[in-house]
Amino acid sequence: MKKIIICAICAICGFVTVSAQKFGHVNSQEIIQAMPEFNTAKAEIEKLTQQYEADLKQMQEELQKKGEAFEKEEATLPENIKQRRNQELQDLYQRIQQTYQDNQQALAKAQQEKMAAITTKVVDAIKAIGQEGGFVYIMETGAGIPYISTTLSTDVTAQVKTRLGLK
Repeated sequence: MKKIIICAICAICGFVTVSAQKFGHVNSQEIIQAMPEFNTAKAEIEKLTQQYEADLKQMQEELQKKGEAFEKEEATLPENIKQRRNQELQDLYQRIQQTYQDNQQALAKAQQEKMAAITTKVVDAIKAIGQEGGFVYIMETGAGIPYISTTLSTDVTAQVKTRLGLK
């Protein structure tokens, strides 16, 4: 009899402990997009993209001009000059392709670096809210999670925004 009472008390304590656990959810994309750092990073990436596109356009125009000039005088040029100019055009074309690839890598790296600092700031704020609020788990709502009960889970997006000084 004593064992049954102890088991019943343990079961009740366990149920109270489980039901007292707090779960939260957050939309970090909404938070990130509201951050001034995100808008600054986005503007810097767009500026860098435009600069890279302008450089590539200039290189492509140079290739086109040299190609047209070569076509006009190709018939009158000696064979060794034809080969040299043809090689120059091929080298320029390869340089354009390499520049394009290098630019894409540089853009990806710049975007990753800028977003890493922003993401770290948001994650730190979420952790702080979680610790202060006694949350067991805070789930991301923007990650394609199929279902989060809004009645059993607390939306901490506004709290995180407030902690970060956002509206």
